Amino acid sequence: MLNCSHIADARLPRKSVSRGFTLVEILIVVVILGILAAVAVPQFSAATDDARVVATKDQLEKVRKALSIYFVQQNGSYPGVTAGSGTWGELLTGNYMRSAPVNGWVGGVNSKTIIIGSTADSAFQTTHGWIYNPATGDVLAGSFSASGDPLPR
Repeated sequence: MLNCSHIADARLPRKSVSRGFTLVEILIVVVILGILAAVAVPQFSAATDDARVVATKDQLEKVRKALSIYFVQQNGSYPGVTAGSGTWGELLTGNYMRSAPVNGWVGGVNSKTIIIGSTADSAFQTTHGWIYNPATGDVLAGSFSASGDPLPR
């Protein structure tokens, strides 16, 4: 007897095995990723702004401590800080600070710039990073209120 089982198998339609994703499945994944990105990006932006504020407050505290130490060691006189970019005078040359502080909230090329004054900024600006009062030795961060809060951009 002749075995013809292999001929019968050849006539039956075979179901193909799909191993890839369909276009609809890929589109659904892309849409979900887009929604997640739309939710996550603003969160990262807010975190960046928070980090700039904290860094600026930290730099302000370091400058104030350096001024206090200078004041005590120099028998009640303040350093010859002048207006300009990073011109902290004896605070830098006398090793009270390693480098000029950076106001990350202001950012840009003027983040180290000092102006001479006695009042805090009333609105966000990018012209200076620090406000120094030589009569009192007080330092304020540019674009921050008198109470130490960042002014809205």
